[in-house]
Amino acid sequence: MTPFPHAEDLGRARTAADFAAVVALLDTDLNNAAARKQELEQAEDRAIFGDGDLGEVRAALTDCNAAIALLEKTVEAANKRRVEAAEREARADIVALGDEIKSKAASLGERWRTVHRLIEQLRQELFEADALVRAIATANGLFNAAGVADLKINLTTTRRAAMAGPHAAVPARLSRPAVQADRLLLSFFSPGGALDPRPALGAPVEGVKSKFIPASERG
Repeated sequence: MTPFPHAEDLGRARTAADFAAVVALLDTDLNNAAARKQELEQAEDRAIFGDGDLGEVRAALTDCNAAIALLEKTVEAANKRRVEAAEREARADIVALGDEIKSKAASLGERWRTVHRLIEQLRQELFEADALVRAIATANGLFNAAGVADLKINLTTTRRAAMAGPHAAVPARLSRPAVQADRLLLSFFSPGGALDPRPALGAPVEGVKSKFIPASERG
């Protein structure tokens, strides 16, 4: 009985990569058998004309053809097992990805809850800061009226000093909505941004008086 080619390797194979390695061995054997068959066919031609034992050559050729047929059948079976193993592995990868995405979705929900909490906290801080701004602005008006302008508080300088400092680096890959939201948040820091309206023309900025002269004051 002809031994099953690479039976032990096939028996140990479990993954698509295992079966692919066995198929590579079988292909090598198949190429060698095809070369052997060609040699035997040439020997058969010579034996027909008395150069060699025709019966022996034809018996060897029959064995070679049987070996080739068995190798081809084994390659077909191994390839089928390889495809099945690859499909199983792909399904396993999808299941694992599904579990990973579920975990990320839970983390995403927690992140959005944190964003909600921080936005609400930011709103409350803005409300309280606005109340203080209005109180200080009212006091500044009283200081002007009383002729003690040196007691005034520069609201712009106070805000800019309090909000100065480094900012987190923007990730290399950021979605368009995230970029827009980040720009909105950064506008709170920027001069002329949402919390820092530009001063009127000619108004002093951080204690420095503008050289601009309104038309009404020009000679």
